[in-house]
Amino acid sequence: MPIRIQRNIALLSVVLFLGKMLAWYLTGSVTVLTDALESIVNMAAGFLGLFSVIIAARPRDTNHPYGHGKAEFLSSAVEGVLIFIAGIVIIYQAIHQLIVPHQLQKLDLGIFIIAGAGLINYFAGRYAEQQGKKSNSMVLVSAGNHLVADAYSTIAILIGLVLLLLTNNHWAWLDSAVALCFAVITKITGYKVLRRSVSGMMDEMDMGLLKEVIDVLQTSRKPHWVDLHNLRVIQYGSMLHVDAHMTLPWYYQVVDADKTIHELERLIKEHFHNQVELFIHIDSCMPYQCKLCALENCPERKEAFQHQVEWKIENVWADSKHGKNTTATDLS
Repeated sequence: MPIRIQRNIALLSVVLFLGKMLAWYLTGSVTVLTDALESIVNMAAGFLGLFSVIIAARPRDTNHPYGHGKAEFLSSAVEGVLIFIAGIVIIYQAIHQLIVPHQLQKLDLGIFIIAGAGLINYFAGRYAEQQGKKSNSMVLVSAGNHLVADAYSTIAILIGLVLLLLTNNHWAWLDSAVALCFAVITKITGYKVLRRSVSGMMDEMDMGLLKEVIDVLQTSRKPHWVDLHNLRVIQYGSMLHVDAHMTLPWYYQVVDADKTIHELERLIKEHFHNQVELFIHIDSCMPYQCKLCALENCPERKEAFQHQVEWKIENVWADSKHGKNTTATDLS
């Protein structure tokens, strides 16, 4: 699915670029030219994204034990840089138009073409965002964000072109002013895409994703799951990697631990609907954890059960067993 969608986005970007170049040729507007330059970035990003999605879909191998998902981060980073460069080119063209102005033509036809391209960008972008979030594809999400931002920028471009048409080019400076505003929006979009890509390449923790995993496990928590700690969650393409330590009753056999791991994997897969790879280290419980263990009729209980520690980011992320230094707050 992500490959097909990204391929369609790449092909669509070519059609829209040709349409915008035609609009620029007819009008001579630097604002329309900046929109066309943005479409060049869309094309490059579209085909780079298609390449990275194909690479990311490959299964892991000896050289890439965690798979090829990080190819999506690299593609998004290149897209962010291209968007940023486009903003610089737009600023240059807008200033040049202010210094050396020229008469604009056929604005009505240009407005029609740009408006149509903007609508197509918006709906294609929203669809790409939705499918990207559903399939956990950063390339699709980035492409969708870019297309939607491009569509919003088109609104400002259209306002400027309509005003120029209504004033019969008496406000020629407005063409450059709109282009400069568009350049600012473009640079902000490029920064956001680049920032998100670098975060992924640096394995920056996605706190929203971590909390979601914790909530899934907390909601389906079993009495013998004494504690969960040292939890790490990383998303590479469509593959979700989960590392954690789980504390179980010390007298459990290997088959019991294996059953618990498969149960955790099932819960996460059912919620996220994607591939999941778990690395769970099983710890044995300690006597001081009896007060936190909800397992009934435990033959080795040393202390009466008081209350389970609710799993939160603060206590699940840390690399230490629960209970030894438990406070009243932890038990609330």
